[in-house]
Amino acid sequence: MHYCRSLLLYFLVCVCAASNPRNAKSSDNLEHLEHVDSLTQNILFQLKTHEGLGGFEPGDIAPAFTVQTLDGVFVYPPQKESRSALIVHAFTNKSAFLECLWTWNESLSDLLEYLPPAAQFLFLSLDETASRDALWMREQVYRATAHRAKEILSRLYFSPVPVYALGNWIPRVLYSWGCGGHNCGLAQVVFTSSDWSIPVISKRLNARYDWLNGRWGADPYRLLDAGDGCKPDASIKGAVAWISEGGCSFFTKIKNMAESNATGVLVYALPGNPIQDMNCIGDECSTSLNIPASMVHVEPSVVQALRLGQKVNVTFQITPSPNFFFAIDQQGALSGMGWFLYPTFRFIAWQAQWFVFYDGLQERLKSPASVVSVFNRSLMQGEMGAQAAVDLPADLLDYDVLELDATLSCPGRRDETCAHWDHTVQLYVCCDRIGPYCNLELGRWITAFRRGTGHWLTDVSSLIPLLNNATCMFTMKTVPWAMPWMASLNLRFSRGNRTGNYSERLFPFRVIPLFNGGTFDKDYNNRYHEMKFSLPASTKKVELYAVITAHGYDENFCGEFCVTSHHFLINRSVNNSLTFDTAGSPLGCAMRVPEGAVPNEHGTWLYGRGGWCDGLQVDPWRTDITSQLDMSGTNSVLYFGLFEGRNPNPKTDPGYIIMYSYLVYYK
Repeated sequence: MHYCRSLLLYFLVCVCAASNPRNAKSSDNLEHLEHVDSLTQNILFQLKTHEGLGGFEPGDIAPAFTVQTLDGVFVYPPQKESRSALIVHAFTNKSAFLECLWTWNESLSDLLEYLPPAAQFLFLSLDETASRDALWMREQVYRATAHRAKEILSRLYFSPVPVYALGNWIPRVLYSWGCGGHNCGLAQVVFTSSDWSIPVISKRLNARYDWLNGRWGADPYRLLDAGDGCKPDASIKGAVAWISEGGCSFFTKIKNMAESNATGVLVYALPGNPIQDMNCIGDECSTSLNIPASMVHVEPSVVQALRLGQKVNVTFQITPSPNFFFAIDQQGALSGMGWFLYPTFRFIAWQAQWFVFYDGLQERLKSPASVVSVFNRSLMQGEMGAQAAVDLPADLLDYDVLELDATLSCPGRRDETCAHWDHTVQLYVCCDRIGPYCNLELGRWITAFRRGTGHWLTDVSSLIPLLNNATCMFTMKTVPWAMPWMASLNLRFSRGNRTGNYSERLFPFRVIPLFNGGTFDKDYNNRYHEMKFSLPASTKKVELYAVITAHGYDENFCGEFCVTSHHFLINRSVNNSLTFDTAGSPLGCAMRVPEGAVPNEHGTWLYGRGGWCDGLQVDPWRTDITSQLDMSGTNSVLYFGLFEGRNPNPKTDPGYIIMYSYLVYYK
């Protein structure tokens, strides 16, 4: 208890004592410390009554609360029936990231355009200027879109009460969850000079995450003035360039400084201007710059020291802070918001869209089905992965729908415990160890990068014939060197659409394995040969079923980020093709959040991939080829894969294709 109280006071003192561009006086901060201490005791006393909630971890049910707002009192849960998620944002003017989030027109437009109707927003402030912050935030919304302000403001609530004075459980979540990872904490630059008695500390915003390859080190750098940076300057070699905004693009400035052999770039906003999101534009983004860069507010003492020829050094630090965001989903459960890669409310909107998906998934899971549990938070790691022998329903042949209800969660309840990187997860089934169809793939997913909220329902009805025994062995695994995941899996058997005549429905009765993938090099297509097949007399329908994903990257970023196409030629005449045309697109996977792609991961999760996305199931590709076949004679099928319409021919580090493809016969 004493530790929690000390930790809470530490955060409060840090937040109050940091520099505040809204001209809050430090003496005012000190006068409030005694008041803050009494408030802290009151908060912790109230929080103690909720210790049964497991310490307010993600997944806990959020208790009721009230908060004073500019327009009255916000009450949670709502008095009337509501299926809305609630996003809680705690602003502080000590964060350059949050400053840009609120001053950048594109960020505010993203909030208004993409926030789904089934989401509400509660805006708070961590600072003593909460009343001014609330008015300012609301005014920013008005300014960004006056013509839609009335509609959007009906779901946005602004509180003039600082977080430390709320008197409810919300501060506990913000303080104890903390803020780490991309654009979390208070990113700062520290200026020092032998002519100053104390350092000057300024908030900073790093350039866009996916643009510059350089990273700031821990050692001090020499700072030298380079004007506006619109021309190379040999005099700043080995130093951090101090340059003003304006005159040319951010890309031109930083490119010039890189060519001048600077070790980094600090762009300062002109007086009265906000800090901006520094990014490349268009074709600029194809040029890689190996230099770190950040934007800060202009510091008059730094400008003066450099003008007088005084030596100025800079170091870079991140001061821990409370969390800036958390949420309550439609089921009333607390949720983290993940990692925000650059300052736009679009990341909040993506998380809200995922809540809508998840709420719909919960409704789908209420539909009647015969459920067989395979894994329940089973450890998936190493060569063996997760394995289980499962007894199947005795009336299996009565079902024509099989769905995989899969969840990949983390060893702990917070995202910090989740595995790094994205990996392919495959589910294999073996129902007859001596038969030809043992250990074929039944399902495939891609792990999220350091987020543990993935939950998906995948229809694999075509593969029911693989379950051809009373007991089957299921194996779910990824690469053996991956960090652990907790796997949960249920098989859901049902009888399809009950509105039609069930006795007239077609059922899959046989699955024929076709082609697998391999290294996507110049010999890729030479490894495949035409396959001949004939149909059983009882066959009424034939389906081509394939699960294909492209990985790795050569000089063309193939196969993960390049456009590949996959072709199945039937009887040497009919081409059935699947093209991954969104691979490499900037938001190809972010646009799939409404389908269940986990939002706000580490890494470049937003980019489109070759048939997959981080934190999403891989959907089977199905094509009815019955009309393309000779139902009483011999048929053939040939597969080949192409890069931008031609055979792959990488010069270095070829990628690879993971593929399971089948013919499925129905009767």
